[in-house]
Amino acid sequence: MSIIKHFLADPKLLLNAVGEGIYGFDLSGNAVFVNPAAERMTGWQSDELLGKKIHQYHHHSHADGSDYPADECNIYKTMFDGKTRQVTNEVFWRKDGSCFPVEYTSTPIFKDQQIIGAVAIFRDVSQQHKTENALREALNKVQVLTEQLKDENAYLLETLNENWQDSGLVGSSAIFQAMLAQLELVSQTDSTVLVLGENGTGKELVARNLHRLSERSSQPFVKVNCAAFSPTLIESELFGHEKGAFTGANEKRKGRFELADKGTIFLDEIGELPLEAQSKLLRVLQEREFERVGGSKSIQVDIRIVAATNRDLWKMVEEGGFRMDLYYRLNVFPIRVPALRERIEDIPVLANNLIVQLNKKLGKQLRGISKKAIHALQRYDWPGNIRELQNVLEREAILSKGRLLDLSQALNATEQHKSEDGELTLAQAEAEHILRVLEISNWKIAGSNGAADKLGLPESTLRSKMKKLKIAKLS
Repeated sequence: MSIIKHFLADPKLLLNAVGEGIYGFDLSGNAVFVNPAAERMTGWQSDELLGKKIHQYHHHSHADGSDYPADECNIYKTMFDGKTRQVTNEVFWRKDGSCFPVEYTSTPIFKDQQIIGAVAIFRDVSQQHKTENALREALNKVQVLTEQLKDENAYLLETLNENWQDSGLVGSSAIFQAMLAQLELVSQTDSTVLVLGENGTGKELVARNLHRLSERSSQPFVKVNCAAFSPTLIESELFGHEKGAFTGANEKRKGRFELADKGTIFLDEIGELPLEAQSKLLRVLQEREFERVGGSKSIQVDIRIVAATNRDLWKMVEEGGFRMDLYYRLNVFPIRVPALRERIEDIPVLANNLIVQLNKKLGKQLRGISKKAIHALQRYDWPGNIRELQNVLEREAILSKGRLLDLSQALNATEQHKSEDGELTLAQAEAEHILRVLEISNWKIAGSNGAADKLGLPESTLRSKMKKLKIAKLS
């Protein structure tokens, strides 16, 4: 009998094998199922809980010891209203009287369109809380040191920019500097990192710098694009295969995990990983071992996992497209890479950094980019983020005949800043007029001979228009 037939014949085999704790309840709130993982985490054995109300055993109090009435319990509420709940800020009490923080999901069970009970799936997040607290303390220490060294801030910022210059991660905006601080802190650990962000924001760059800053920097950095392989090939790519494992497997081949041993493996576009491969990936994350396709020998690896996606993984979990247990294994330390529209003030330094790279790539000798071009770049929303900025600058570098880069073409195919007959829109014409007056006024806004006075506008109105039109003085 195949393993699938075993699971179909006795679903409890599967429930007993998972690493998360699982409880089943009837409508009276009595336990009807307790899996081994729940026993290990709480210290309560199933024969002590079955047929009894679990709430009074280890959900009776909040973390501070205050009473937690059963009618306020989120698990019990699910049995009454049939709504699924995800809870992240509660504790369960062990048999020995200690407690531990949990994240759990309570889901109703229906039969013939009637609620007959509920199931609660939970996990111990103690280690995650410890990591978060340690990182928070470290960030606080950094803040204290920054305040103490206020007189040296200019030198420190210059040094920081020099340190990151070759990495490609440049920018001084608060949101970007906060991301760099997270990156530096977690790079000194072996914790699994989930890099989140839109397409083109530089998620792979973040992953490569995590590896560069880590103690594994001298070991391999192996990238896997999970969207680049068909479901039938992805397992072979990840775990390798033995000779004759399938048609075309003419020789033994190592997979990406084996190649990344002692180093870092970067699982790009992890949200595209087929469900069949997700279960095998979960085993590697849990046990750091796997078998090649067609093989029976377990291969152990010592690797650091970095994954990236532009998708909402939790939404995929709710829709059944991504395993919940794999999501929790990957989401140990999430780093969000900000979109370019969230860090518009970084465009000048980003543009100059990209121009340096383009000079090498194209054999150009560009000295920089014009202020007018920078203003235009900062008024654009950048749906393609830094990748789109790079493409725009490369196109202009190819077309440029001078030493200073300017914009000769519209920023997108639809020429969003122009009307159909090619004329400037009212907003763009207003922005360019305000910009000219500001430059004539040496960016003096208020007072006699200020831009507001020349334009015949109140100072507050001019500042409001500048914000709306994304007009800012370049440093």
